[in-house]
Amino acid sequence: MARAGAIVTQIQAELQAAADPQIAAHSAGFFQAVPGGYGARDQFLGIRVPLVRRVIGPHKKTAQVTDATHLLHSAWHEERMAGVLLLVALFERRQPDCKGAVFEAYIKYHQQINNWDLIDVSAPKIVGPWLFRRDRDLLYQWIDSASVWQRRIAILAAFYFVHQHEYQDMLALCENRLADRHDLIHKATGWMLREIGKRDQAQLEYFLKQHAARMPRTMLRYAIEKLPSKERQVWLQTPRQP
Repeated sequence: MARAGAIVTQIQAELQAAADPQIAAHSAGFFQAVPGGYGARDQFLGIRVPLVRRVIGPHKKTAQVTDATHLLHSAWHEERMAGVLLLVALFERRQPDCKGAVFEAYIKYHQQINNWDLIDVSAPKIVGPWLFRRDRDLLYQWIDSASVWQRRIAILAAFYFVHQHEYQDMLALCENRLADRHDLIHKATGWMLREIGKRDQAQLEYFLKQHAARMPRTMLRYAIEKLPSKERQVWLQTPRQP
């Protein structure tokens, strides 16, 4: 990779100066950056996301895709967060050529977007909007991936479709993951079903009637969280199927 430019160097310097060891220790535990955890080998400076946003703020109008991708290759979690937030800012410039370049960079370097917070702030704002009026096969490829991060990107990308009141793809992706063993996918799919229910409760109830008995418990609890208490209890008492 080419040498970092002035924007990257400045962002890195400001983030390094803001590092907080106590926050870093908490973040390492919260994001399971421990042996055997989903964030194993990740490294944290100890900086909250609002501060990362403030650091990149002055550079949103001048940064280029190469600046963002350079940050994505950092070993530091917060620098990768700065990278994905810059990609979002670049995508939102509303320049068609820039949008395509951002999407291509996101897909090319998606292995660097390797924790749920990095995905959640970016996939619904880049991947979802880009694919909304295009072929969505990528989502169906990634939802079957062995990589939990590819699966989560697929789900969070389709969140954009939910915002547009299009639910078919999200419902299909959630159905695909009924047997998923990862808690991060249970939470993501349950969250997305809840979002559908907030907009169209009948759609959620139909999905529950079809699949509640097979849904992982976390997925079910997240999905029904906004329903009235009595309805939640009915769904929670659904006999379980293997």
